[in-house]
Amino acid sequence: MTNTMTYKGYSARIEYDDEDGIFTGRLAGISDGIGFHADTVEALREAFHEAVEDYVETCAKVGKEPQKAFSGQVMFRVDPEVHRKAALAAELSGKSLNQWAEEVLGRAAE
Repeated sequence: MTNTMTYKGYSARIEYDDEDGIFTGRLAGISDGIGFHADTVEALREAFHEAVEDYVETCAKVGKEPQKAFSGQVMFRVDPEVHRKAALAAELSGKSLNQWAEEVLGRAAE
């Protein structure tokens, strides 16, 4: 079961709080803390959509560009030995390191 929702390019992680009997969600991938909750799945979906709309509207009112989808450029450092092994694996599979890494990260992210 996937515990995420998506709407207009935004995603949210969903959790269930059994003590309070509610679903809670939080927009993922943005630095502003945007949360929402409801006691049914349908109401949660509506609250999520409302949270996204409110976030975008609030950003427009204050003259801030809302955070959105990622650029697709990932820059990070790895141990040189991991880099060597990844480059070799990519070459042996007939792919560039970027192509290979995208496939591996895509599988890991599923």
